[in-house]
Amino acid sequence: MNSPIISAFLPAAVALVMVGLGLSLTVQDFVNVKAHRRAAAVTMALQLVVLPALCFALVVALRVPPVLAAGMMLLSASPGGTVSSLFSHLFGGDVALNITLTAVNSVIAVVSIPVVTNLGLHYFHPDLGTGQVSLQFGKMMEVFAIVLVPVALGMALRHFRPSLAAVLDRPVRICSSAVLVLAVLGSAWSERAHLPHYIVDVGPAVVAFCALSLTLGFVVPRAVRVGRPQAVAASFEIGAHNATLAITIAVSVLDSSTLAMPAAVYGLLMIPGAALFGWALTRRGEPTPAPAVQRG
Repeated sequence: MNSPIISAFLPAAVALVMVGLGLSLTVQDFVNVKAHRRAAAVTMALQLVVLPALCFALVVALRVPPVLAAGMMLLSASPGGTVSSLFSHLFGGDVALNITLTAVNSVIAVVSIPVVTNLGLHYFHPDLGTGQVSLQFGKMMEVFAIVLVPVALGMALRHFRPSLAAVLDRPVRICSSAVLVLAVLGSAWSERAHLPHYIVDVGPAVVAFCALSLTLGFVVPRAVRVGRPQAVAASFEIGAHNATLAITIAVSVLDSSTLAMPAAVYGLLMIPGAALFGWALTRRGEPTPAPAVQRG
């Protein structure tokens, strides 16, 4: 897993995904978040506070082994991936809001990922937290380079060369989806001898975390009167994490393939799980308002 080829491929792959995100964004998109302030605020609170706390409770309750528990914390801090926008589109979400939330989350992740991951490492495995896989300042700069610089490049390309950005948008989206699949399958293949044990150790926590994230992401916004399309976007934003980014940070920045296993298992299970959740949303639908009684 830690071969020079993999170590070089993963950052380049995530950079491609982030460039693709940047190609779909303008500065105005960030400004437009204020049009859905409530949806954005609830989603960010869930992403930054509730999900790490929920993940911590799950791995403790399910007694996930220490390094895998720390890997789960890394996953919980990762922003939504490009696949979240796809699910939002398929199941009636506000895709524009979804893309913008992913971008905002990606910016915040430069801080939130090191904070949450370091806390997880120090709690679950102090020896690791003070050793080679700690996220110190230099490692944080690597996260910055992996996440924000490619997004900025994509946005700059869209601003200065909009015609070229329009041509590149679809191919980059397709390649980004392929990268997600390759990263997950590559991680699973590299640890294939131990993968069944990892699935047993972390699979229940991954399934529970994914299901609860998707559910909270929809139910909580609806409870505070956020519109259904925005709630769907919020659900997939916090329920479809960027597994590729988590794997890349674990392998290329933290030099630990074991730390990447929760994200790899999550990548294998999340897509069918999110599709099933979206199908359940469409089956549930929304109550049809009663027709108004006309008085004559």
